[in-house]
Amino acid sequence: MTMGKVKVSDNRFSTDITIPCYDTDASFHLKPAAFMDHAQEMAYLAAQALHFGYDDLQKHHTAWVLSRLRMDFHNPPKWTDETTLYTWHKGLDGLFFLRDFELRAKDDTDFGDKSKVLVSCTSSWIVMNVQTRRLVRSDEVLDIVPAATQCPDNAIPTPCGKVVMPKGVTAEEVGIHKASYSDIDVLGHTNNARYVVWAMDSIDYGEVAGNRVRSISVNFIKETKPEEEVRLFRSVVVREDGHKTYFIEGKIEDKPCFCAQIDF
Repeated sequence: MTMGKVKVSDNRFSTDITIPCYDTDASFHLKPAAFMDHAQEMAYLAAQALHFGYDDLQKHHTAWVLSRLRMDFHNPPKWTDETTLYTWHKGLDGLFFLRDFELRAKDDTDFGDKSKVLVSCTSSWIVMNVQTRRLVRSDEVLDIVPAATQCPDNAIPTPCGKVVMPKGVTAEEVGIHKASYSDIDVLGHTNNARYVVWAMDSIDYGEVAGNRVRSISVNFIKETKPEEEVRLFRSVVVREDGHKTYFIEGKIEDKPCFCAQIDF
């Protein structure tokens, strides 16, 4: 991951990223999970700069937990492309704190022109007590997330909604994944980006390699801990435009831990 210095303007944080080869697929395009890696790190750096980041919440035995996320891939960058990743938080929306992202060509600040966006993303977060593993009430967090640091712009018009397996479509079990060393992050559970890796790898390679991913939405339902086995189920729906939508659900002992929708 090659990230430059973090800058801030009008409550938008940004950093320059030159796309490395290890973040791209066989067609040289940025992989969805790799974008998530960059976005997560940028979210951490921006929150830390505003004093409600990882270190600040750790003092209260709490942590930010990603609950829902949607990524739209308009014109994904390729290996060696020079880009700028922007992020900003939008405050509280119901139970969730919202943070958006836009990946643009390097130094593109024409935020009113959404046609220039390479990848857009919106994310919904909660705060969890890391000792009890329980949700912290949003009103207890508001004091450390000042409204003056918000930006009202929308990378995607609406927050990520609920993702569920489609009714009336048979789900096929396509594999079992044991949460292992490469999956686990600093909170001791599977990192959010790994679920996207599992979901993408649950689709036949020829399908993924031969078609551009247009959008991915993920609901992170239950954390996955080391050595837990996740059964992966897949359903596919052909849309009216002829393109396919895949639904991938992970379960631990028949209880869902994540559900992803991947639109080609």
